[in-house]
Amino acid sequence: MSPMIQGMLTILIGVGGCVGYFYASNLILDKVIFPVGSKNSGRNINRANMVRPWLFLLPALCAMSLYLLYPVVGSFYRSLFNRSGELFIGFGNYRVMFADDGFQTALVNNFLWVLVVPAGATFLGLLVAQLTDRLVWGNIAKSLIFMPMAISFVGASLIWKFVYANNPDIGLINAIRDSFGAAPLDPLQLPFWNNFFLMFILVWIQTGFAMVILSAALRGIPEETVEAAIIDGANPFQVFFRIKVPQIKGTIVVVWTTITILVLKVFDIVYTMTGGNFGTDILPSYMMSYMFRDDGRATAVAFVIMVIVLPVMIWNIRQARAEAER
Repeated sequence: MSPMIQGMLTILIGVGGCVGYFYASNLILDKVIFPVGSKNSGRNINRANMVRPWLFLLPALCAMSLYLLYPVVGSFYRSLFNRSGELFIGFGNYRVMFADDGFQTALVNNFLWVLVVPAGATFLGLLVAQLTDRLVWGNIAKSLIFMPMAISFVGASLIWKFVYANNPDIGLINAIRDSFGAAPLDPLQLPFWNNFFLMFILVWIQTGFAMVILSAALRGIPEETVEAAIIDGANPFQVFFRIKVPQIKGTIVVVWTTITILVLKVFDIVYTMTGGNFGTDILPSYMMSYMFRDDGRATAVAFVIMVIVLPVMIWNIRQARAEAER
């Protein structure tokens, strides 16, 4: 069968199945479950109208359960078994994982990423959004700052790998050190500080995202409030921090939490730059290190990541809804 015929059959079956489902479910609802012709017609109509939206939502709920709920439950269930999946060990994987020094290091590093990257990207994005609005060539500056968003995490990591190279002829940092007569070093092997060198890559990428969102929010501030503050004698810093920032607080929170969710899932940068070595492991890279040699522990780490991300995601959705209702 040709691909064109297969595609047409898929569309016909899919569309026809949806139409058939909605027609049959409404028919059963109105004729069988809540018949209109009975003595309780008015009450049955109201009951049918209460049930009818759930009929439309049922296919979507089934699809979400299949593609979202089932993997979560299945992953948690799989984490309760050993590597082969034959022996039930309960929370054994979790006990071993939390007692492992590598997991503790990855967890601490993840919290460092959550503290530094969203704060740095949001602050720089807000600063750039405010400053570029005052420049004649502000749109060009915004385009250049937003450009890293078009680069993949792996591509950005390779760019910065050259910047961090311990060869003075290639690495920018060591070239500067060499100009002062200092010996070359590998920034990615410096204990503790190498994590911040990796974090800066993501800050560099996400500053453009924060700048675009916050720039739109700043332009939405009524000019009357700014003019009134200037007339009352407020200086530029007071106008910015006491007039503008409080009015876009909701947008700042949404940007902050969006970047936080991304940080909790980031993997490419660490894997490309250090492979999790030199004390730079984070939870996703730690999970990958056990993926092919201890599937039970890897699944346990994946579930821990989901538990950490979930509250932030719920908070982000609530803040976005609150911002949309204003």
